[in-house]
Amino acid sequence: MPEASPRAAVPSSEEPTLALARQLIERRSVTPADGGCQALIAERLAASGFGCETIASGDVVNLWARRGSERPVFVFAGHTDVVPTGPLERWSSDPFTAVERDGWLYGRGAADMKTSIAAFVVAAEEFIAARPAHRGSIALLITSDEEGPAVDGTVRVCERLKARDEALDYCIVGEPSSSQLFGDTIKNGRRGTLSGRLVVKGVQGHIAYPQLARNPIHQAAEALATLIAIEWDRGNRFFPPTSFQVSNIHAGTGAGNVIPGEATIDFNFRFSTESTVDALKRRVHAVLDALGLGYDLQWTLGGSPFLTSEGSLSDALCASIRKIVGVEPALSTTGGTSDGRFISALCPQTVEFGPINATIHKIDERVAVADIVPLKDIYRETLAALLTAS
Repeated sequence: MPEASPRAAVPSSEEPTLALARQLIERRSVTPADGGCQALIAERLAASGFGCETIASGDVVNLWARRGSERPVFVFAGHTDVVPTGPLERWSSDPFTAVERDGWLYGRGAADMKTSIAAFVVAAEEFIAARPAHRGSIALLITSDEEGPAVDGTVRVCERLKARDEALDYCIVGEPSSSQLFGDTIKNGRRGTLSGRLVVKGVQGHIAYPQLARNPIHQAAEALATLIAIEWDRGNRFFPPTSFQVSNIHAGTGAGNVIPGEATIDFNFRFSTESTVDALKRRVHAVLDALGLGYDLQWTLGGSPFLTSEGSLSDALCASIRKIVGVEPALSTTGGTSDGRFISALCPQTVEFGPINATIHKIDERVAVADIVPLKDIYRETLAALLTAS
């Protein structure tokens, strides 16, 4: 487990970023609930000259807050919803009571990602106080549908912005990107995710008379062995090779003497920019058809891959991390999906940066208290690098 950073004094509970993080953690916002977080954020931002707009869709509320009307537009993006707590008795303290203990701030959402949102807000406040006539615009895109289906959240805000021709230039998503040491990793892209549910159709029969039946498990096994052995691509500088993984296999009647009539296989691709959705689908169907299987296959695209090449945003963020914490960050595309996949379609430079991710979604989720002010300072310095008039 990473140790709390010794590089900075632990801030008092009155420090604005820590205080706001505590307030947000103590609002129960299990997805898709927001718990009043966005109202609190909007109130703070309005005091700094932001126009705040609530964009609701289904049971989800989203906040779009913007200060300024000119480009470049710098966006901080994040989510107020959190995953369920799990068994309360296993937590050291109430997950919706922010508790500081042994250099850590405990609570559901502490790392993923209410501390980042608090750092966004305070970084913007400090930057605006120092440079009220800054160039360009600052915006925050906050959703309560990132940990859930992600169909009424950031994607809906992006649709609204696109319809209004609101261009975005830079975006930092506050996902907990750091791995072993705070500041060590910036996510400059994510792999795509494509899932399939394959139903192989056989003929049910008595296990003692296989000639009168057709075993779909045996047929599926040959297909899976072929699919598992395929090199889908070799990845590239930023992405590992595309991965094919089987997650579930269901078959059988429960009886030991019955050949089942069908077998259901769930699988998933985590794919790089070297592969396309259509190409992956075609190759799978080609394998199944070549083996003469009777089957149904339903596809679900969870998200396409995105990649932000090195540019002014990653350069500014790397420089800020080096300046504030003395760490040399690496660019990475590992991990699951994020709302960056929606934002990147509108914003040519989209990256993710936030706290250490070791405890996200876990019991006793926490963030090092000593990393909170440096996180805010990194966000503020990156703002200054890109929105200070030259």
